[in-house]
Amino acid sequence: MLTIPSTVEEIIKKRPFLEGALVEGLVNLSALARQMRPEIEKQIGKTVNDSAVIMALNRLVPRLELMTQMKFKKVVENIGDIIVKSNLADLAYANSPTLFEKQAALLERIGQMKDVFCTISQGIYETTFVVSGSVVQIVEELFADETCVARTDNLSSITIKLPLENTLYPGVYYYIFKELAWDNINIIEVVSTTNEFTVFVSDKDIHRAFSILMEAKRNKGY
Repeated sequence: MLTIPSTVEEIIKKRPFLEGALVEGLVNLSALARQMRPEIEKQIGKTVNDSAVIMALNRLVPRLELMTQMKFKKVVENIGDIIVKSNLADLAYANSPTLFEKQAALLERIGQMKDVFCTISQGIYETTFVVSGSVVQIVEELFADETCVARTDNLSSITIKLPLENTLYPGVYYYIFKELAWDNINIIEVVSTTNEFTVFVSDKDIHRAFSILMEAKRNKGY
């Protein structure tokens, strides 16, 4: 049988930004209770009052705080280097039979070049190349006959090395992305491997983004 507390918890956990706002103490519980009440009544099949929802929220918040701290601490306190690179460009091309041959040619051309950044992300319909500004001309030459879907210049990247156990804890990326989203920093592109991920932001946001992530690393390792 569904109860008000269990239903409230289920609803909150489906809304990660709301969960984060509750933990930070940024939400008016009375207003939230009024908003949630129709959904709660629909799920449990009976009328509830705002005070019962507020009580359930008050009891839930301390548990959310503890769960958040425990999950985040396990990863953030063991985050490795945070590496920044600038002068990057993002070029996306529609997938085609010839695209992959030219991709191999690109890697061969830049393979012997020093201090060149190049990451390739292949999707179902398009492939994105994020490269150093110094090799953009090479990309344009090699892919001149391909369909360019989008291009963004003046980008910088932040690469974060995660501990090996990061895959064991849900929400790791969310808690890091939240720090950037709450400061209105737009993430242009994301590339990840098992134990590291890279976000690409506009050059104008890179100093702020780096400072935010460093602050999170220092202050949220508890």
